Amino acid sequence: MKKLSKLSILGYGAGDAANNLAFTTATMFLLVYYTDVAGISAAAAGTLLLVVRIFDAFADVFAGRLVDRTYSKRFGKFRPFIMFGSIPLLLLSVATFSVPQLGETGTLLYAYVTYAALGLAYSLVNIPYGSLAGAMTQDPGDRAKLGSARMVGALLVGSALGIFVAPLIKPGADLQGTFTTITLIFVVIGAALYFFTFATAKERVHRSVPKVSFKQSMDTLKTNRPLLMLCLSSFLFLTGYMALSSVQLYYLRDVLGRLDLYAVMSIVQLVMTFVLAAFMPKLVHRFGKKTVYVAAGALSAVGGAMIFFTPAALTWIGFSGLLVSMLGVMAVSIVVWALEADTVEYGEWKTGVRTEGITYALFSFTRKTGQAVGGALAAYALAMGGYKSGATQSPEALQGIQFAAGALPAIMVILAIAVMAKYKLTDAMHAQIVNEIKARRAVQEGRRPQEGGAEEAHDDGGPVHGRGADEALGGVEAPAPESVHASRGKGSLSQGSR
Repeated sequence: MKKLSKLSILGYGAGDAANNLAFTTATMFLLVYYTDVAGISAAAAGTLLLVVRIFDAFADVFAGRLVDRTYSKRFGKFRPFIMFGSIPLLLLSVATFSVPQLGETGTLLYAYVTYAALGLAYSLVNIPYGSLAGAMTQDPGDRAKLGSARMVGALLVGSALGIFVAPLIKPGADLQGTFTTITLIFVVIGAALYFFTFATAKERVHRSVPKVSFKQSMDTLKTNRPLLMLCLSSFLFLTGYMALSSVQLYYLRDVLGRLDLYAVMSIVQLVMTFVLAAFMPKLVHRFGKKTVYVAAGALSAVGGAMIFFTPAALTWIGFSGLLVSMLGVMAVSIVVWALEADTVEYGEWKTGVRTEGITYALFSFTRKTGQAVGGALAAYALAMGGYKSGATQSPEALQGIQFAAGALPAIMVILAIAVMAKYKLTDAMHAQIVNEIKARRAVQEGRRPQEGGAEEAHDDGGPVHGRGADEALGGVEAPAPESVHASRGKGSLSQGSR
């Protein structure tokens, strides 16, 4: 398979920029909007975020099954969702940030309905978008580039929000007018970005089973141990990251007393993103995706500790901790998408069917659940500390903000690293699995497998021969090449993608 063109990589990155016009705007500002504009209490807002984000997680599973069951000969499996789901998603973002004053119950009900609808629309676009990467290429270097492009697209939007929008979130400002104007502008920009992705990011990994049954989807999930471990680690990591993301504005504004540093942080993040995007493929090639994930997570935990233990008077140390934490988060966020794409091949190797939709959906389900728990814990930390909108915060409230921004993320990241330490699907094993799939397909089609194609891979300098991938991944055994004809139609590798 040829290397991806720069235009395809750029187009894929544009898709996550569009996604984050809705997603990052919500994660950065929705809690502040609910408490400071809509007049919803911090405790009620925390419960709302928890309930709706858990609903979002189940919406991801629904979207994943819908994707696996859908196929268009003209446009493929994933791009139609991106094209036709984008406008409803962007319009629902406008509705979410336009809460009318309907009394305490009516206002809260409107917030629940609009945010839940936004989450469902996001799932129907984001699950196909995330699944698309695994269908564009199987090359580890190209997948790292797609992850980097995705992170650049997301951080460009996040940085723009931090530079131009966050400084406007101050007492006395017309925040409702600000959010209405911004979200309407995002409808136009987002539609253009989604169309660019649709036109340039094409599926190139072929499949002989275009529509996947429910049983085939479940078989993939039941046998995909690396996916389950990656999901658990991501749940823990996202719990911590979402807590930080939800309160970083509070931390800068109320603890450090320097809301102006939000714009500085966004600019620094943008620079770090471009640097990471340039070096990440080289880091992955040299150390492997798992090692990069663990090292970046440890860096994020160090930053969290700096945030929590630094007194408010030491502004620049606390701010540096925030930057260190975000650097680790960005590195993990780049490499994790390539790790998820690798688990698609593992599932195909085990069952013979490519199920990008349900694989990505389960991964996104656990990430959304982590985001729900993290956002809710952050809101509860504010409530327990006695946070009061528009008032000078008490020492207890400031401590609650620091806990949510520093200690909680550090603890959760350490747990995520502990899980990832047991992850077995290294880059070398993934390469061997891809070669075995190709060899079995060659047997199925009556061709002679390429010499050495599935014979040998290396993990940490040691050879893995023959069935070594089975042993290294816990003793589970995939169908043997000679059995593919006998098992046609029963989830065997005779149904694998081309």
